[in-house]
Formats: sequence, structure tokens, C-alpha cells
Amino acid sequence: MSKSNPRPVDHFDAIVIGSGPGGEGAAMGLTKAGKRVAVIERESTVGGGCTHWGTIPSKALRHTVSRIIEFNQSPIYTQNTKSIHSTFSQILSHADSVIGKQTRLRQGFYDRNQCTLLHGMAEFVDAHTLAVRHPDGSKEHYTADHFVIATGSRPYQPADVDFSHARIYDSDSILSLKHDPRHVIIYGAGVIGSEYASIFRGLGVKVDLINTRDRLLSFLDNEISDALSYHFWNSGVLIRNDETYERIEGTDDGVIVHLASGKKMKADCLLYANGRTGNTDKLNLGAVGLTPDSRGQLSVDDNYSTEVDHIYAVGDVIGYPSLASAAYDQGRVVAEAISQGNANARLIEHIPTGIYTIPEISSVGKTEQELTAEKVPYEVGRSQFKHLARAQIAGMDVGSLKILFHRDTREILGIHCFGERASEIIHIGQAIFEQKGAGNTIDYFVNTTFNYPTMAEAYRVAALNGLNRLF
Repeated sequence: MSKSNPRPVDHFDAIVIGSGPGGEGAAMGLTKAGKRVAVIERESTVGGGCTHWGTIPSKALRHTVSRIIEFNQSPIYTQNTKSIHSTFSQILSHADSVIGKQTRLRQGFYDRNQCTLLHGMAEFVDAHTLAVRHPDGSKEHYTADHFVIATGSRPYQPADVDFSHARIYDSDSILSLKHDPRHVIIYGAGVIGSEYASIFRGLGVKVDLINTRDRLLSFLDNEISDALSYHFWNSGVLIRNDETYERIEGTDDGVIVHLASGKKMKADCLLYANGRTGNTDKLNLGAVGLTPDSRGQLSVDDNYSTEVDHIYAVGDVIGYPSLASAAYDQGRVVAEAISQGNANARLIEHIPTGIYTIPEISSVGKTEQELTAEKVPYEVGRSQFKHLARAQIAGMDVGSLKILFHRDTREILGIHCFGERASEIIHIGQAIFEQKGAGNTIDYFVNTTFNYPTMAEAYRVAALNGLNRLF
């Protein structure tokens, strides 16, 4: 076969670039609709950044650390036994095993659905042709009627930070950490920085968290943000708000951060976790007339079509909400748009947020500050985990659930949870919050009998607390 003059067999109804959640959602939807689909993946295994460097490994690490904390804090296990002490490099093995399971599972999806999987780097040649450079150096050309860009994102690396230094990491390279630091500086207190602050502190590592903003995770409800700040403070994490670096200096045995405010900080290593960039720079998008923004992201319409009608984009390359859960659903919408000419499916308006700090944070809907700014007459119902029998049994005393609801209609307006299992607990309330009309009411939680003892009972307690405030 000529490498520059492809045979008809090299033509597909759609080619998906990237096998992360967005690419997988699009590919599976298209193959089930009877389309001939190819997926191009630059790595040797499927799953994308979500599986290999982002969501899966960090959450696996967090789970291991939270179990270590649970063991060490339990009077049952620690009466006649020493505490468990593990290092970051030791607990990486659990993450590796989960990554392997996820990769095999996802590979099976492509095999069963007879989806062509091509490994290599893709770039556009023209509006309907892709060149794929395979790992062995060979190059093939493939054509398609439609394309889906699902190439994800990577950690932002400013030019004045030396990421080749042995003690300076980003959120991808931290998973290759071999030495065991006693002190780490995390630059950037967003979701990723906060999650890794929990992981390292849970392992007993001294953590300095540099926040470039005035409060932690400012998009959260203020009380939840304050709860995380207090919990970090109480566990020994040092937070420096409203700080930016002037320069980052790598040394023989660590790193020194020179802050613009004149302060200096020193540690064994630094994790730079401040921003991400869309993986669009290697796609030769100029060949099809597409220009990403300064963050490497593409703009799309309601069907996730770019400015070039037959080229779609999903996941981190389009920016908000940059969640694996949303990316998969975006891929499904694209599959429907390509198969039917237009998509009826749409993402829900209020996508739940899951932040896997220790303890977890999860929320859906409006915050108190948003409702106050909009002059909505809302009321608050709260429950604290320490008052729930199931939480007492499990030793999950830290945490709370907050329901915001309209004083007059009793419609749920927002739900915010801080504590272990928050990302699971939130979906109970989300199911009612998403109901239309009279189906969305806080009275549901009072009129429904919950299993006892359960964490779900937090909704009944919070609902009663809120309704007692009405007059």
C-alpha cells in the first residue's frame, strides 16, 4: 500500500483523535450507530490522560492515603500496634494496578465494537485527511467525513520554570516520583493542587500550598471553601494566599521559591499545579483553518462542532467544565450529532463538582453567594456528619451537608457537601434537584423514609433543619 495514496479502505465515516473519556464516548456512540470509526491514540494504551496521569491515579492514591489515615486514627487498630507509615513511591503501586485494570477494560470496548484503533501522532493534512506517524516511524494517511478532536490537556509549563530539574514536577511527572520528600511545596491551589496537598499531608509530608488567589477554590460555596481551609490548617498544611512566584530555583537537594512579595520558601521538591493547556499544538490545525486560543482550546457550538462544520471537539480541549464525566457525555452528544445531523441530547445545566481532597467536596447548583447576588429568597438546611449514626460507626465525624432551597416554592437551589463519600452522597440530592416543576422540592427528603443508619439520612436531617427555619 502506498503511504501517500491511500486505498478506499483507509476512509472512515469518522476519525476520533484521542481515547480519553471524550474520545471514547464519541467512538462508542458512533460505532453503535453503525458508523465506520477509527480512533487515533498517541500512547501505547488507551484511556488518555484521565486514566494514566489524572483522574484515576490521583484518586487511587487518595484512596490509599485515606485508608492509612483511617487506620492510624482508629483506637481499635492502634492500641497495641505501631502506626502505618507509607511513602508516596510505595503507594504508587496501587495506582498502577488500577490503571492496568482500567486500560484492559477500555481496550475491550474498542475490540467488542470493532472500532479501528491506530497508535501514533495525528496531524491534519487537509480538511478531510489526517497523517498518522506510527511509533515505528512510518506514516500513513487516513481520510474521513467527520473528525472529533478529543486530545485532552497537559499541565501548563511556564518557560521560566526548569521542569527538567530532578526536584521540579508537574501533575504528570509527579507520578514518577522516586525519592521520598519530607517537605513539598505545591504551587497552585486549584483542584489538582488541593488534592495533592491532601495526599502528601496524609503521608506525613510537610506541605506548603501557594495559592495565587485570595481564597481556596473560590468557585465553591464560601462555607465549603472555609471548611477546606480550616481542615488544611488543622492538619498542618501551610497556605499562602495571594502569592505568585518571582523565580523558582532548583538546587542540588531541593528547590527554593522566590515569591514576588519578597518571601522565600525552601523544600525537597516542588509540584507546579497552576493551569493546564489543551493538546492542540501538534495537530497542524492551520491546515483546516482552526486557531486555538492562548490556552490551546477550541470554541464549539451546542453540538460541539468547531468553526469547521465537520470537525468537532470535546473534553479538555474546549475548556469548561474540564471533567471526565462531562467529556464522556459530550462525546455521546457528538456521536448523535454526526449520526443524525443534529443532537437532541444535551448536558445537564448543573454538572456536579467532585473534588477528591481529604475529606471530599462535592456540590451541585447555586452557592449562597450567587443566590444572594441574584436576590433569591433562599433558606439553608444543614446536617453535620458527627450527628449521624452511620458516620459515628464509620468514624466519619468531619463533614456536613448543606441544602439551599427557595423559601416560597421549597425548590432546591443548591446542594453542598464536605466530608468522606461526598462525591457519592451528592447524587441523592441531585436526583431530586434535576426533577422538573413540582418534582423538585425539599419536602421529598422529609416525606421519604431512608434506611437507618445511612449517610443518606443527612438529607432528612438537613431538610428538617431548613424547614424549621421557615416562618
